[in-house]
Amino acid sequence: MATVAEWLRAGDDLPGDSPRRDSEILLSHVLGKSRTWLYTWPESPVDTAHATVLARLLQQRRDGVPVAYLTGQREFWSLPLQVNKATLIPRPETETLVEWALELVLPAAAAVLDLGTGSGAIALALASERADWEVVAVDASADALAIARANGEQLCPGRVRFVQSDWFSALPGNSWDLIVSNPPYVESDSPYLERGDLRFEPRGALVSGASGLEDITRLAAAAPHHLRPGGWVLLEHGHRQGAAVRGLLQAADLEQVITRCDLAGHERITGARRAD
Repeated sequence: MATVAEWLRAGDDLPGDSPRRDSEILLSHVLGKSRTWLYTWPESPVDTAHATVLARLLQQRRDGVPVAYLTGQREFWSLPLQVNKATLIPRPETETLVEWALELVLPAAAAVLDLGTGSGAIALALASERADWEVVAVDASADALAIARANGEQLCPGRVRFVQSDWFSALPGNSWDLIVSNPPYVESDSPYLERGDLRFEPRGALVSGASGLEDITRLAAAAPHHLRPGGWVLLEHGHRQGAAVRGLLQAADLEQVITRCDLAGHERITGARRAD
């Protein structure tokens, strides 16, 4: 019967930049133990039932399946979010958008809209930090919205309203102090779609036409009609799309158009404000 230490070493051939970390996550998930426990009790035997599950998960990881889909969970803004193949896997760079949103001077009971919420990551992060904000999260995918609702019930019960909608279509006449979105922004012929985790994530949440900008173009043009005076829109985008997104927001007659970089130094979030 193999030990914890032997199972950790068994994952040293996993793909990606952090095979040992992936092994730790999968072993902790299967055993229901913390990473600290794994290294405190490395000689503990792993029984046959757990070993069978672990061997299957390690093979799926070797085949490229993202760890988040294997465990059904990914942490974002310190929130343990459920994820599955209907949702994008939340990424650290999106926390840059959350940080910016929380810095804005908005009404105490600001009306906030998260477009294309996926797992609910952005909406729930904001709701967890601003109890008085009225947060609505929409997604066109019923399957993704089911995951977002489950996350909402678990992490911020009653704090976010979830609506199935193709962008603004199910919310006519509503206006917002803040609109946030991590929309699709990958080019349809991008080679990145065949690499890493992106191979397994929903194409509809990734791809936005040949330019990668079809959805952002639509959102930028619509934003002024849905923002309240003084309201802000914050959009995540590809690291080479900053100039194009600034141009789209300026063309929509929004002001204070600014781009912020993620922790890697890449242009990642562009925001703009509607005039008072």
